[in-house]
Amino acid sequence: MRRRLLGEPEDGWFFADIAEQVVEQRHARNLSQQELADLCGTTQSAIARFERGGRPPRVDTLLRIAEALDCELVVQFRPRTKAKGAKQ
Repeated sequence: MRRRLLGEPEDGWFFADIAEQVVEQRHARNLSQQELADLCGTTQSAIARFERGGRPPRVDTLLRIAEALDCELVVQFRPRTKAKGAKQ
């Protein structure tokens, strides 16, 4: 499971797109990592670690980051294969 979340290099890192969006939204709001950390109740080092591709944050932390950036966090499940018994 962990390997699937992190993804193979050609697939990209599962959280890489989210991290990139966090950086973009943080810059758009002229916030430093420390300011964002203060707004969402975490540390500057946790924000930096996430933005550079370190340990992914917990879902509750992602929700607080989204709230601090006035954004909606959207998670989707997309089937890779057809479900059992699905009509063709």
